[in-house]
Amino acid sequence: MLPPPPGFEHVELMPARTPAAGGEPIGQNLGKLGTGRHPAHIDMMAKLGDWIEPHPQGIYIPAADAWVDPSQPVPRALVTHGHADHARGGHGEVWATPQTLAIMEARYGPQNGNPVAYGESLRMGDVDIGFVPAGHVLGSAQIILDHAGERIVVSGDYKRREDPTCARFEPVPCDIFVTEATFGLPVFRHPETHDELDKLLTALRANPTRCVLVGAYALGKAQRVIKELRVMGFDDPIYIHGALQRLCDLYVEQGVDLGELRPATGVAKAELQGRIVLAPPGALNDRWSRRLPDPITAMASGWMRVRQRARQRNVELPLILSDHADWDELTTTIREIAPREVWVTHGREDALVHWCGLHQIKARALELAGFEDEDD
Repeated sequence: MLPPPPGFEHVELMPARTPAAGGEPIGQNLGKLGTGRHPAHIDMMAKLGDWIEPHPQGIYIPAADAWVDPSQPVPRALVTHGHADHARGGHGEVWATPQTLAIMEARYGPQNGNPVAYGESLRMGDVDIGFVPAGHVLGSAQIILDHAGERIVVSGDYKRREDPTCARFEPVPCDIFVTEATFGLPVFRHPETHDELDKLLTALRANPTRCVLVGAYALGKAQRVIKELRVMGFDDPIYIHGALQRLCDLYVEQGVDLGELRPATGVAKAELQGRIVLAPPGALNDRWSRRLPDPITAMASGWMRVRQRARQRNVELPLILSDHADWDELTTTIREIAPREVWVTHGREDALVHWCGLHQIKARALELAGFEDEDD
């Protein structure tokens, strides 16, 4: 018998968690999306899910003549969310949530876009398609595919924790669940969000002549850090690098109140003392940051759990804050959805496939190319 993947020996399963209350989940209200899970109607000679084709460049659906999150331009694309490893420019037509289309237009210019709101459905060829929240970033969606009496849910990237900048993940029972595994090792268990941001505020109060410079990815992470701080009662102006401005403005246009934001460029050092400054990770150690008043360098990322990653970026204050599901959230989600098969798109595939095998769930790694790491 093969040994378990590294880090797998310390598995501790958490009790199942369910989404926060607040109305009937959208995923339970998609009656138009087809029959869903009806194994009695499935041709037992056919292989489960044989009507979709995983390729290195994405998932192709012949019955709809469309691709999910293709890494190359295609005539018809279904896009889960706006991060560059899932949303690329140049497609003939794009189906995505209105927020994702707005993000793609901000990044790639005009799109031949077809907006699909959460809970809406459409028919493409012989496939019924719906979008439900993934909880990853603004507009992120799981894509539900119903065909031939089977239901496949492509999650894209997702997290289970509450995030004030986006709709919360909704579990949808299905025959095949296509999941990520970015943090698919038992060593990855994310701490509470507010506990991590308390570290930031404590450092700020203890160093009134310095600033705290937080590295945060431009789409999703920066806006989440800002909004979480506002929820915690931090009302002071927050200063941002120019590279974050466009997407922060987009979030505000989409109804996410980020409070007072000011440009950090061209501001006197004295004005930035005792302030929070946000910048892309690449700006943490370049010439731009040298103009700041003795910055305490922080980084908001799930990878800050790995000390070597923090040292590589010269991070003084690592903040473990991820927009991906951790190990417990991945395994709890699979148990809650109870799929017949699990397909893993990217990340630490081996450990999650191994866990599924231990729990009598058929699983496979798809080995898609070009995914992961833009958004941590």
